[in-house]
Amino acid sequence: MDKLLIFSGNANPELAKDISKFLKVKVSNALVGRFSEGETRVKIDDNVRGKDVFIIQPTCPPTNDNLMELLIMIDALKRASAQRITAVVPYFGYARQDRKDQPRVPITAKLVANLLTVSGAHRVLTMDLHAGQIQGFFDIPVDHLFAVNVFIDYIKSLKLKDLVMVSPDVGSIKMARSYAKRLGVPLAIIDKRRESPEKTEALHILGEVEGKNAVMVDDLIATGSSLIEGVGALKKAKCKSIRAAISHGVLSGPAIERIDKCKDLEELVITDSIPLSSEKRHPRIKVLSVAELLAEAIKRIHWEQSVSCLFD
Repeated sequence: MDKLLIFSGNANPELAKDISKFLKVKVSNALVGRFSEGETRVKIDDNVRGKDVFIIQPTCPPTNDNLMELLIMIDALKRASAQRITAVVPYFGYARQDRKDQPRVPITAKLVANLLTVSGAHRVLTMDLHAGQIQGFFDIPVDHLFAVNVFIDYIKSLKLKDLVMVSPDVGSIKMARSYAKRLGVPLAIIDKRRESPEKTEALHILGEVEGKNAVMVDDLIATGSSLIEGVGALKKAKCKSIRAAISHGVLSGPAIERIDKCKDLEELVITDSIPLSSEKRHPRIKVLSVAELLAEAIKRIHWEQSVSCLFD
């Protein structure tokens, strides 16, 4: 492991430290800051020539700052003659802009994929992309991990009877089905119509949820409108209890306020792919670590071993 180096930007240094502990290596030294005029400043302090380098940097809010840090770090490492550079992006920002759903709008997820490739990254390691086809936007190898086993271990520990997995919309059916299959429980789907990017209206529920303990699963929560609408629909359908397991806790805008007011939501479980700031902490929000999952993937990539076993 003497050729493996871990670097971190300012997006999620705690996750980088946790990953390094599992790998039993130290986070390498790098200056990642700002010049007086606001430009991103990067200086790699350790020798990286001929090394296998992994940069831990989710492109979470502030998205543009964290993305620029990642791109500039990749460029600095490339010019310092690193043998291979892997961008470890647990949360891939701009993922929701993955298609032209309106006239004259960009496909920003593709643009970001191009930027990472041109900057010098040799491969990307990410987790629970908003849309799996984003992997095809890259011209370099992409290892796409899933947090499903992390959540399932926690759900099993709750020992809930009459459990049902719920997809909050049609786009999350595949994810919800994978949870239901692994747990051996039924699946329900909330049919909804989105009125705007911030507001949704739940219509009706496909599947039997009355008297059951429901767990909604999704890839990310931003403002929380979809989650709250789903909780309301499940409560009307007479669910016994309602929880949510969501991979990426963006929690922007009024999300925390909405969660606080929604007493019918017993618990929101997220991962540490995005750091949860002190002002966003809430007694009904639980954070699970994906550091071990990412560390195992990094180790396997370094040793040129299969990563697919992590999907089992």
